[in-house]
Amino acid sequence: MIVGIVGLGLMGGSLAKAIEFGTEHTVWGCNRSPEPVQKALFAGAIEKELTEDGLSQCDLVIVCLYPDVTIEYIKKNCKRFKKGAVVMDICGVKRYICDALKNTAAENGFTFVGAHPMAGYHLSGFEYSTAEMFKNSSMILTPYEDTDPAAVDLIKDLFLRIGFTNIQVSTPDEHDRIIAFTSQLAHVVSNAYVKSPEALLHKGFSAGSYKDLTRVAYLNENMWSELFLENRDNLIKEIDSIVNNLVQYKEAMTRNDRERLTALLRDGRILKEKIDG
Repeated sequence: MIVGIVGLGLMGGSLAKAIEFGTEHTVWGCNRSPEPVQKALFAGAIEKELTEDGLSQCDLVIVCLYPDVTIEYIKKNCKRFKKGAVVMDICGVKRYICDALKNTAAENGFTFVGAHPMAGYHLSGFEYSTAEMFKNSSMILTPYEDTDPAAVDLIKDLFLRIGFTNIQVSTPDEHDRIIAFTSQLAHVVSNAYVKSPEALLHKGFSAGSYKDLTRVAYLNENMWSELFLENRDNLIKEIDSIVNNLVQYKEAMTRNDRERLTALLRDGRILKEKIDG
């Protein structure tokens, strides 16, 4: 089949490489600026540039843009997509995207499926893309209740072939609620953590725990601010939860209460063991 990739940054470029190098499918790609297209052509990640007219020939179109731009692009081109084609996004929020595009897809004869690959890198751009990006990763799909199962099966097969080892089917609500904890909260905490004045003095005093906690502080603020605000109800609940937990540790130390502090730490360790078990 012909797969169109819209947006040839880190994720779009990696999808293009993984599909072009790892399957028999044909990949076409486009980007707002011309440089990534030329890099993708030179690297052999796409076979040709995807034009607006070319959308009508694609069996699958994967839109790899920010949420607002994703919605804008799909609505703008809704009449250009091939009838019966599958159109996907890969944004980190799903309610906002799926709610906005359900009627558009139904009215124009294509199938829309929300998706979120649980993979990435802290640097952006096609130059950092790799065909190995998705090895042993999880892909979350959020089809509508009435989505054709054959379309979901087609997507599952493709993603398993390019390295994903788990395909998680969810609802947009469930996705956004859980991802607020597993991903978005981690980015907020990491970004806030490095704002300590001591961060500038960490060299020679830091090891694995510092690196683990600060890795995702290096983020794309334009993209993540959009994601945070589009899922702010769930994320605010998670921030409130961690603030409440931290206050309990602080109060135990303020009171010099070793017994209480030990209990809090023990509870966290036991919960971690249950999670990993």
